[in-house]
Parts: sequence; C-alpha cells; structure tokens
Amino acid sequence: MSSPASGGASATGAGRGLGRGAVVGAAAGAVSYVLGYLVVYVTQSSRVEEGLSGINFFADLFGGDTISVWRGVGWVFYNAHFVDVDVPSLVGAARSVNFISQSDGGFTYLYVVPPLLLLVAGVAIARAAGATTPADGAQSGALAVAGYFALAVIGAFLFRYAVGDGGSVAPTLVTAALLAGLVYPAVFGAVGGAAAGATAE
Repeated sequence: MSSPASGGASATGAGRGLGRGAVVGAAAGAVSYVLGYLVVYVTQSSRVEEGLSGINFFADLFGGDTISVWRGVGWVFYNAHFVDVDVPSLVGAARSVNFISQSDGGFTYLYVVPPLLLLVAGVAIARAAGATTPADGAQSGALAVAGYFALAVIGAFLFRYAVGDGGSVAPTLVTAALLAGLVYPAVFGAVGGAAAGATAE
C-alpha cells in the first residue's frame, strides 16, 4: 500500500509533466501551423501567383488593391484543412470554394500536410510530458490545440481580402476555428501522442 507522501509525490510529478506538456503543446502546435503554411507556400506560391495574375491585372487596371501571393497561399493552406474560402458573388450570396478540390488533382497531397505535422507534434509533446501509456500520450498530444487554435483564428482574419462594400474573400471563420483550430490538432495530436505513449520505454 502506498503512503500519502508517495501518492502526493506521484501526483506532483504528473502535474509537472502535464504542465511541461502544455507549454510544449502550445509551442509545437504553433510550429506545426507555421511549418504547414510554409510547405504550402514553397510548393504552391508560383501556382497561386499564376492563378491570381488575371484578377490582379484588372484590380491594378482599375486602381484596386491586388491580392498578395502570401494571402492566396493562406487560402490554399486552409483548404488543406477542408476549410472553404468564402468568395463574394456579384449577384446573390457568397459562394464557398476549395481550390484544392477544384483543381486538376495535382496538389491534393496537401491534405496530408496538416495531419502529418500534427502527428509529429503529438509525439514530441507526449515525449516532453513523459507519457508512458497511450491514454496519457493522447491527453498530452491533444495539447497541440493550445498553439494551433490561436493561429488558426488569427490566420482566418490575416488572410482576409476586402472586396467592394464590406465584402471579403477569406476562410470561413467558424470552420477555420472549429475544424482547423480545434478538431485537427486535438485528433491528430492525440493520435501522435498515443503512439508515443504506446512505444515509451
């Protein structure tokens, strides 16, 4: 039978591990988001620039603001999370667009970028927290939400492009927050963490 002192020491150690995991989780989640965006930028910026060239020509011709490549890449990055981009229509309501699914299929591999990076993040967080079981690892890995969610919401506003009177082209905010910001890091971070816990020595 364990003594109260040993039980308290065990709880303290677990608390410290969880606290360390939370800090690492916030950092790993943020790093995963940034790396995911950079992967999309490096591989797709030229394609995005080409796609925006016609729109930017007319925008520049009529004295409007052109769409920056980094912003267009942001739209594709959110599309990789299955988050649509809202595009205003000249007549009627805005339409939702996923540029990846509407492409010729040449860059559907981008769908695996966020999950893969978050799986790695989950492993790193669980290792840092000292998780030794799949359940503990999953709990630690899900802490990637702490960093990923904040940047997912900020990015949804950062990648917004104003059009006309109050309209804008931007990732759908609710889906960006709930799906990209919460579900993705919680699920894939937890899976990575569970794998790390299951293989811990």
